Amino acid sequence: MQALREAIAMYGQGLGTDIVKVDMFLNHRIDTALLFAMGEELAARFREEKPQIILTVEASGIAIAVAVARAMGNLPVVFAKKSATVVQSPDVAQAKVYSFTHKRENVIRVDKKYLPAGSRVLIIDDFLADGQACQGMMALCAQTDCQVVGVGIGIEKGFMPGGKNLRAMGVKLSSLAIVKSIEDGHILLEDD
Repeated sequence: MQALREAIAMYGQGLGTDIVKVDMFLNHRIDTALLFAMGEELAARFREEKPQIILTVEASGIAIAVAVARAMGNLPVVFAKKSATVVQSPDVAQAKVYSFTHKRENVIRVDKKYLPAGSRVLIIDDFLADGQACQGMMALCAQTDCQVVGVGIGIEKGFMPGGKNLRAMGVKLSSLAIVKSIEDGHILLEDD
């Protein structure tokens, strides 16, 4: 997606060899025009899969999930929470997920009533690195007898195993931009 590639080139920073810092426009300060264009693009790529629910994980995946849901005709968005709350039902699906960004393990959870059995679920997230978040959300869907119809990603770190592993599993995966490498602070993208 050209607009995303341009934003990465203009504002993105590579930290070390594995951190893609795009908080200027995607996950701290949000360029809403770009966000909704990303939502339209991912919606177009998955429309034929006829999802009924968009699933993401808190917190930075929520914005792009809402943009996709809006572009698909106002589908509901469910986001997996990283901590239990006092109002949460005891009937939850949950999975352990290691966060590459935060360097810690979380237990993500969703009240089962929000993922009704038989639902067609599209997983959306802002980033894909090692694939732990996606694997965790897929586990939530398996626990609730939902069908994952695809995974849509804003930015994939192509040099990490997440995308390769999901594709090897037969998951329909579509990423709007794929980072090939980080060199001297510059983010290098794969060709479209």
